[in-house]
Amino acid sequence: MDKTVIYQNKKIFYRDIGSGDPVMLVHGFGEDGNVWHKQVEYLKGKYYLIVPDLPGSGQSEMINDMSMEGMAEVLHRIIHEENIDRCTVIGHSMGGYITLALVESYWNHVNAFGLFHSSAFPDTEEKKQTRKKGIEFIKQNGAFEFLKTSTPNLFSPDSKEQMPDSIANFIESLKELTSQALIAYYNAMMARPDRTSILKNTKNPVLFIAGEHDNAIPIYDVLKQCHLPEKSYIHVLKKSGHMGMMEEAEQANRILEDFLNEN
Repeated sequence: MDKTVIYQNKKIFYRDIGSGDPVMLVHGFGEDGNVWHKQVEYLKGKYYLIVPDLPGSGQSEMINDMSMEGMAEVLHRIIHEENIDRCTVIGHSMGGYITLALVESYWNHVNAFGLFHSSAFPDTEEKKQTRKKGIEFIKQNGAFEFLKTSTPNLFSPDSKEQMPDSIANFIESLKELTSQALIAYYNAMMARPDRTSILKNTKNPVLFIAGEHDNAIPIYDVLKQCHLPEKSYIHVLKKSGHMGMMEEAEQANRILEDFLNEN
Protein backbone atom coordinates (compact mmCIF):
# COMPACT_ATOMS: atom_id res chain seq x y z
CA MET A 1 0.00 0.00 0.00
CA ASP A 2 1.23 3.50 -0.80
CA LYS A 3 1.25 5.83 2.19
CA THR A 4 2.37 9.30 3.14
CA VAL A 5 3.30 10.86 6.43
CA ILE A 6 3.78 14.55 7.13
CA TYR A 7 7.08 15.42 8.76
CA GLN A 8 7.67 19.10 9.57
CA ASN A 9 5.07 20.10 6.98
CA LYS A 10 6.76 18.00 4.27
CA LYS A 11 5.23 14.97 2.57
CA ILE A 12 7.16 11.73 2.98
CA PHE A 13 6.11 8.79 0.82
CA TYR A 14 6.54 5.13 1.72
CA ARG A 15 5.17 1.73 0.83
CA ASP A 16 4.09 -1.06 3.16
CA ILE A 17 3.75 -4.53 1.75
CA GLY A 18 3.26 -8.02 3.11
CA SER A 19 2.78 -9.34 6.62
CA GLY A 20 4.92 -10.67 9.43
CA ASP A 21 7.81 -9.16 11.36
CA PRO A 22 8.54 -5.58 10.26
CA VAL A 23 11.54 -4.84 8.02
CA MET A 24 12.51 -1.42 6.68
CA LEU A 25 14.47 -1.20 3.42
CA VAL A 26 16.29 2.12 3.00
CA HIS A 27 17.57 3.09 -0.44
CA GLY A 28 20.72 5.03 -1.23
CA PHE A 29 21.91 8.03 -3.22
CA GLY A 30 20.50 8.43 -6.73
CA GLU A 31 17.69 5.94 -6.11
CA ASP A 32 14.23 5.68 -4.64
CA GLY A 33 12.41 2.88 -2.87
CA ASN A 34 11.70 1.08 -6.15
CA VAL A 35 15.31 -0.09 -6.23
CA TRP A 36 14.21 -2.81 -3.78
CA HIS A 37 11.42 -4.21 -5.96
CA LYS A 38 13.01 -7.65 -6.41
CA GLN A 39 13.56 -7.96 -2.67
CA VAL A 40 10.01 -6.83 -1.98
CA GLU A 41 8.57 -9.45 -4.32
CA TYR A 42 10.67 -12.15 -2.70
CA LEU A 43 10.16 -11.23 0.96
CA LYS A 44 6.60 -9.91 1.10
CA GLY A 45 5.11 -13.34 1.77
CA LYS A 46 6.96 -13.60 5.09
CA TYR A 47 7.63 -10.04 6.28
CA TYR A 48 5.92 -6.70 6.71
CA LEU A 49 8.09 -4.49 4.49
CA ILE A 50 8.31 -0.73 4.90
CA VAL A 51 10.04 0.94 1.95
CA PRO A 52 10.37 4.74 2.15
CA ASP A 53 11.43 7.25 -0.46
CA LEU A 54 14.02 9.31 1.38
CA PRO A 55 13.45 13.08 1.51
CA GLY A 56 14.17 14.53 -1.92
CA SER A 57 13.86 11.18 -3.73
CA GLY A 58 10.91 9.57 -5.47
CA GLN A 59 7.67 11.00 -4.18
CA SER A 60 9.08 12.49 -0.95
CA GLU A 61 9.73 16.19 -0.48
CA MET A 62 13.01 17.56 0.80
CA ILE A 63 13.12 18.49 4.47
CA ASN A 64 14.95 21.36 6.14
CA ASP A 65 17.59 19.11 7.72
CA MET A 66 18.96 16.85 4.97
CA SER A 67 21.77 15.48 7.15
CA MET A 68 22.07 11.78 7.90
CA GLU A 69 20.61 12.54 11.32
CA GLY A 70 17.77 14.59 9.85
CA MET A 71 16.79 11.80 7.47
CA ALA A 72 17.04 9.26 10.32
CA GLU A 73 14.37 11.33 12.09
CA VAL A 74 12.11 10.74 9.09
CA LEU A 75 12.60 6.97 9.42
CA HIS A 76 11.79 7.28 13.11
CA ARG A 77 8.62 9.17 12.23
CA ILE A 78 7.54 6.36 9.89
CA ILE A 79 8.26 3.73 12.56
CA HIS A 80 5.98 5.64 14.94
CA GLU A 81 3.33 6.09 12.25
CA GLU A 82 3.29 2.33 11.74
CA ASN A 83 3.10 1.78 15.53
CA ILE A 84 6.16 -0.48 15.40
CA ASP A 85 8.05 -1.29 18.57
CA ARG A 86 11.16 -2.82 16.97
CA CYS A 87 12.12 -3.65 13.40
CA THR A 88 15.05 -4.75 11.29
CA VAL A 89 16.52 -2.00 9.10
CA ILE A 90 18.55 -2.69 5.95
CA GLY A 91 20.29 0.31 4.36
CA HIS A 92 21.92 0.46 0.94
CA SER A 93 24.93 2.78 0.59
CA MET A 94 23.77 6.22 1.83
CA GLY A 95 20.78 4.39 3.30
CA GLY A 96 23.26 2.51 5.47
CA TYR A 97 24.70 5.78 6.74
CA ILE A 98 21.18 6.87 7.67
CA THR A 99 20.51 3.48 9.28
CA LEU A 100 23.56 3.96 11.52
CA ALA A 101 22.30 7.41 12.51
CA LEU A 102 18.92 5.85 13.34
CA VAL A 103 20.56 3.16 15.49
CA GLU A 104 22.63 5.82 17.25
CA SER A 105 19.55 7.81 18.33
CA TYR A 106 16.81 5.17 18.42
CA TRP A 107 18.52 1.86 19.17
CA ASN A 108 15.41 0.81 21.11
CA HIS A 109 13.43 0.60 17.85
CA VAL A 110 15.95 -1.61 16.02
CA ASN A 111 16.43 -5.31 16.68
CA ALA A 112 18.93 -5.96 13.85
CA PHE A 113 20.35 -3.98 10.96
CA GLY A 114 22.23 -4.41 7.72
CA LEU A 115 24.78 -2.40 5.76
CA PHE A 116 24.25 -3.32 2.11
CA HIS A 117 27.25 -1.92 0.21
CA SER A 118 27.69 0.57 3.03
CA SER A 119 30.12 1.60 5.75
CA ALA A 120 30.43 3.12 9.20
CA PHE A 121 33.61 4.94 8.18
CA PRO A 122 33.46 8.65 7.35
CA ASP A 123 34.45 9.99 3.95
CA THR A 124 38.19 10.12 3.31
CA GLU A 125 39.63 13.38 2.04
CA GLU A 126 39.96 11.79 -1.39
CA LYS A 127 36.28 10.81 -1.33
CA LYS A 128 35.29 14.32 -0.29
CA GLN A 129 37.20 15.77 -3.22
CA THR A 130 35.41 13.39 -5.58
CA ARG A 131 32.04 14.44 -4.17
CA LYS A 132 32.96 18.13 -4.52
CA LYS A 133 33.78 17.55 -8.18
CA GLY A 134 30.43 15.81 -8.52
CA ILE A 135 28.66 18.81 -7.02
CA GLU A 136 30.33 21.12 -9.54
CA PHE A 137 29.29 18.81 -12.39
CA ILE A 138 25.70 18.77 -11.11
CA LYS A 139 25.63 22.56 -10.87
CA GLN A 140 26.88 22.91 -14.43
CA ASN A 141 25.07 20.05 -16.16
CA GLY A 142 22.09 19.10 -14.02
CA ALA A 143 21.12 16.06 -11.96
CA PHE A 144 20.13 13.71 -14.76
CA GLU A 145 23.30 14.29 -16.79
CA PHE A 146 25.28 13.51 -13.65
CA LEU A 147 23.34 10.31 -13.00
CA LYS A 148 23.69 9.18 -16.62
CA THR A 149 27.45 9.61 -16.29
CA SER A 150 27.98 8.19 -12.80
CA THR A 151 25.39 5.43 -12.36
CA PRO A 152 26.89 2.90 -14.84
CA ASN A 153 30.09 2.95 -12.75
CA LEU A 154 28.14 1.44 -9.86
CA PHE A 155 27.78 -1.84 -11.75
CA SER A 156 30.43 -4.50 -12.28
CA PRO A 157 31.91 -4.98 -15.77
CA ASP A 158 29.97 -8.25 -16.15
CA SER A 159 26.72 -6.60 -15.12
CA LYS A 160 27.19 -3.78 -17.62
CA GLU A 161 27.68 -6.37 -20.33
CA GLN A 162 24.89 -8.73 -19.28
CA MET A 163 22.10 -6.35 -18.20
CA PRO A 164 22.44 -3.14 -20.23
CA ASP A 165 18.67 -2.73 -20.67
CA SER A 166 18.01 -3.04 -16.93
CA ILE A 167 20.69 -0.47 -16.19
CA ALA A 168 19.34 1.89 -18.85
CA ASN A 169 15.80 1.54 -17.48
CA PHE A 170 17.05 2.14 -13.96
CA ILE A 171 18.83 5.34 -15.02
CA GLU A 172 15.74 6.50 -16.91
CA SER A 173 13.70 6.08 -13.71
CA LEU A 174 15.86 8.71 -11.99
CA LYS A 175 14.82 11.62 -14.21
CA GLU A 176 12.84 13.35 -11.48
CA LEU A 177 15.73 13.63 -9.03
CA THR A 178 16.74 17.25 -8.61
CA SER A 179 20.14 18.91 -8.44
CA GLN A 180 19.16 20.39 -5.08
CA ALA A 181 18.55 16.93 -3.60
CA LEU A 182 21.72 15.34 -4.98
CA ILE A 183 23.87 18.21 -3.74
CA ALA A 184 22.23 18.01 -0.32
CA TYR A 185 22.98 14.27 -0.16
CA TYR A 186 26.61 14.80 -1.12
CA ASN A 187 27.07 17.54 1.47
CA ALA A 188 25.45 15.32 4.11
CA MET A 189 27.67 12.37 3.26
CA MET A 190 30.80 14.52 3.44
CA ALA A 191 29.74 15.82 6.86
CA ARG A 192 28.82 12.51 8.44
CA PRO A 193 30.95 11.37 11.38
CA ASP A 194 32.78 8.12 11.98
CA ARG A 195 30.16 5.72 13.35
CA THR A 196 32.31 2.66 13.93
CA SER A 197 31.50 3.09 17.64
CA ILE A 198 27.93 2.09 16.80
CA LEU A 199 29.22 -1.20 15.42
CA LYS A 200 31.49 -1.74 18.43
CA ASN A 201 28.77 -1.07 20.99
CA THR A 202 25.66 -2.53 19.43
CA LYS A 203 24.10 -5.67 20.83
CA ASN A 204 22.16 -6.07 17.60
CA PRO A 205 23.14 -8.58 14.91
CA VAL A 206 24.65 -6.75 11.94
CA LEU A 207 24.58 -7.90 8.32
CA PHE A 208 27.35 -6.81 5.95
CA ILE A 209 26.90 -7.32 2.21
CA ALA A 210 29.84 -6.37 0.01
CA GLY A 211 30.32 -6.42 -3.74
CA GLU A 212 33.60 -7.86 -4.99
CA HIS A 213 33.70 -5.24 -7.77
CA ASP A 214 32.32 -2.32 -5.73
CA ASN A 215 34.25 0.88 -6.42
CA ALA A 216 32.04 3.04 -4.18
CA ILE A 217 32.40 0.97 -0.98
CA PRO A 218 35.43 -1.25 -1.66
CA ILE A 219 35.34 -4.71 -0.19
CA TYR A 220 38.45 -4.07 1.92
CA ASP A 221 36.62 -1.24 3.72
CA VAL A 222 33.81 -3.62 4.61
CA LEU A 223 36.22 -6.29 5.82
CA LYS A 224 37.99 -3.73 8.06
CA GLN A 225 34.82 -3.14 10.06
CA CYS A 226 32.87 -6.38 9.98
CA HIS A 227 34.69 -7.72 13.07
CA LEU A 228 33.49 -4.80 15.21
CA PRO A 229 29.96 -5.93 16.16
CA GLU A 230 29.38 -8.64 18.74
CA LYS A 231 27.49 -10.64 16.13
CA SER A 232 28.22 -10.16 12.41
CA TYR A 233 27.01 -11.83 9.24
CA ILE A 234 29.30 -11.22 6.26
CA HIS A 235 28.53 -11.97 2.62
CA VAL A 236 30.38 -11.10 -0.57
CA LEU A 237 28.51 -10.90 -3.86
CA LYS A 238 31.12 -12.18 -6.28
CA LYS A 239 29.63 -10.73 -9.47
CA SER A 240 28.40 -7.40 -8.13
CA GLY A 241 29.59 -3.85 -8.00
CA HIS A 242 27.59 -1.46 -5.81
CA MET A 243 24.10 -2.58 -6.87
CA GLY A 244 23.85 -6.15 -5.66
CA MET A 245 20.08 -5.99 -5.19
CA MET A 246 19.87 -5.73 -8.98
CA GLU A 247 23.07 -7.45 -10.10
CA GLU A 248 22.65 -10.63 -8.05
CA ALA A 249 19.07 -10.33 -6.89
CA GLU A 250 18.49 -14.02 -6.21
CA GLN A 251 21.61 -14.35 -4.07
CA ALA A 252 20.90 -11.07 -2.27
CA ASN A 253 17.33 -12.20 -1.57
CA ARG A 254 18.51 -15.45 0.01
CA ILE A 255 21.08 -13.61 2.14
CA LEU A 256 18.44 -11.20 3.41
CA GLU A 257 15.96 -13.99 4.04
CA ASP A 258 18.47 -16.04 6.02
CA PHE A 259 19.46 -13.02 8.13
CA LEU A 260 15.84 -12.10 8.82
CA ASN A 261 14.92 -15.68 9.67
CA GLU A 262 17.72 -15.89 12.24
CA ASN A 263 17.11 -12.49 13.80
